[in-house]
Amino acid sequence: MTDWNRMTLARFQRGLTGGEFAPLDWWKACRKRIDSLDANLHAWECLAPEPAITHRDGGPPIRPLDGVPVGIKDIIDTVQLPTTWGTQGYHRVEAADMDAAIVTQLSRLGALAMGKTVSTEYAYFQPNRTCNPHDPSRTPGGSSSGSAAVVATGMVPVALGTQTVGSIIRPASYCGVVGFKPTHGTLSVAGVKALAPSLDTLGWFTRHLEDTCTLFSELTGSESIAPLERLDGIRVGLCRVPSPQPPSPEVSAALDDAAARMASLGAQLAHVDLGDAFDALVTHQQTILAYEAARALASEHERFAASMSQALLGLLDEGQAIPLTRYWQARQATEEARRTLSLHLAERFDVLLAPSATGVAPQGHHSTGDPIYSRAWTLLGVPCVNLPLHWTEQGLPVGVQLIADRYQDRRLLSVASALMP
Repeated sequence: MTDWNRMTLARFQRGLTGGEFAPLDWWKACRKRIDSLDANLHAWECLAPEPAITHRDGGPPIRPLDGVPVGIKDIIDTVQLPTTWGTQGYHRVEAADMDAAIVTQLSRLGALAMGKTVSTEYAYFQPNRTCNPHDPSRTPGGSSSGSAAVVATGMVPVALGTQTVGSIIRPASYCGVVGFKPTHGTLSVAGVKALAPSLDTLGWFTRHLEDTCTLFSELTGSESIAPLERLDGIRVGLCRVPSPQPPSPEVSAALDDAAARMASLGAQLAHVDLGDAFDALVTHQQTILAYEAARALASEHERFAASMSQALLGLLDEGQAIPLTRYWQARQATEEARRTLSLHLAERFDVLLAPSATGVAPQGHHSTGDPIYSRAWTLLGVPCVNLPLHWTEQGLPVGVQLIADRYQDRRLLSVASALMP
């Protein structure tokens, strides 16, 4: 009996090559899990029909991701599936004129779209209907709520997400999966609904760090990422994050566990303080988000204001009131902070260790949780990966994130590989 939850992308390709698996085996196994689980989880907006693939009797896989089922966040254009942008139907198109660039890339590599995963409204904070897979009374996080939940429950091995504030790292922490946000601009967002273009970043969720490394190499055309068994010589900065509140006990425990594990593998750990200017990045991120969102969603605001949530309307109204000079000041401060961070990392550290979220997934579905621990990193455009290394006694995950300087994604994932079983 195949344990599909333990299956990796590379292992499946080897099985296809040797004739152990047929091209639709993983897709069919995932569809069975969806049929049995999603009535309670509510993580899928719509499902794709079974792909028309002719059975092959062994031989090498034609493409690197042959037969791999993928969830597509419902703010990403698809020709064969409708898109609602998390609006619960008040804005809907049955089919886009073209697939988003990332959907075409995945298709060329052989991946199979399983369907559209639930998003929050235009990828902002208004919760949708998805439940947390570990406790249905809790939020899965947002905005990539459905994508994190379907990977956590084995409904697909890979799901796409986007991050404008904390929409990959936070739900990955709440749902207990690997969530990866690459350097801003690494992957094309053509065909992905814009919220704040200078922040919007396309990434994904997996159960296995190995699969995130595989996806990064295949989607970017980079060399394969060599996993590390030891962290000898790797310099890790223990980073204070901008927040008016101290870390919760479960977050402190998760950070302590991760730091101890890295030290046991030979890493050199030291505390880092990026200064008062780093604390101000939270405010700058909020300014840039509101200013750009008000303009990116101008047409939607004009047409659908009567149906929009108060949370989204508040953001758009706030953005309209922000003068250009304040927006430019926030952008300039961001550039200065990027230079400061690059100096710290170049001179003292290879990666930073920081919390992914303020704690376990909050109770209730009125909120998607606080993204404050991701705002600065998203603003700076640096690569981040959530690692599900800590679980509470109640069985709830608390992730930590590793962060590297821009364009150091491969090193970040290589270091992360040493920490994941």
